[in-house]
Amino acid sequence: MTLLKYKNVLITGGAGGIGHLVAEGMAEAGATVVLWDLDKDKLKKAAKSIKDKGGRVYTHVCDVTDRKAVYKKIEKVKRDCGNVDILINNAGIVSGKPFWELTDEDIQTTMDVNMMAMFWTVKAVLPDMIEANSGHIVTISSAAGIVGATKLTDYNASKFAAFGFDESLRMEFKKNKMNIRTTIVCPYFINTGMFKGVKSRFSWLLPILEEKEVAKKIVKAIKSNRPRLIMPGLVYASWMMRYLPVSVFDWISAFLGVSTAMDQFEGRKKAKSTPS
Repeated sequence: MTLLKYKNVLITGGAGGIGHLVAEGMAEAGATVVLWDLDKDKLKKAAKSIKDKGGRVYTHVCDVTDRKAVYKKIEKVKRDCGNVDILINNAGIVSGKPFWELTDEDIQTTMDVNMMAMFWTVKAVLPDMIEANSGHIVTISSAAGIVGATKLTDYNASKFAAFGFDESLRMEFKKNKMNIRTTIVCPYFINTGMFKGVKSRFSWLLPILEEKEVAKKIVKAIKSNRPRLIMPGLVYASWMMRYLPVSVFDWISAFLGVSTAMDQFEGRKKAKSTPS
């Protein structure tokens, strides 16, 4: 079990949604939470809500796609509260368009936020974790990191990358006998503004997940050093489906509504800054 009391937990995209809820759970368990986001006002509100409940929190406005800014902010975190014990790469963005409607900027932004930012944050905290021979890196991927879906080509690509990133890190740490844990989180669609409008064809099989429940399970998975958290359980079946002919795999995916879930996608309104 990972004891969270007195641990320093850095959460990217921590000002709202899953990031904020996980931060609250970590703070309640005794951790000091550090929230990174681009939305200064939301960071203030998130910090107030955690402090009102007796939690310890620091906030930084940080563009996680800017590696130099990430490295600089990590030094600020270390001055404020010490080395990062648990890193939760949560910042994410979705375009929700067919591939042919994606602009070059859409694609670049998705890859920078969902994929490249992980490299910069992990590179920033890993030297201290290696020196201490202790740490935990949590990667928020998605069921979209396991199964492709329509109107999610850029998002799918970034989340498949996140899944592979976590898996390779885990193997490298084990091979080199490093006491650094990893957890990959792959939820189906979550009832947040990020995926507003998505529908499930069979809600009893593939329910749209409630963010509070997802956050609780993430905190529990970190505490128990669980290497993989996939929600709901039916998503595990996708690996067995890979043994089937592609035409059958595609038919099952379509039958379950994977190809129509995004038909009524609205998403959250465009923010002035990159959303997390």
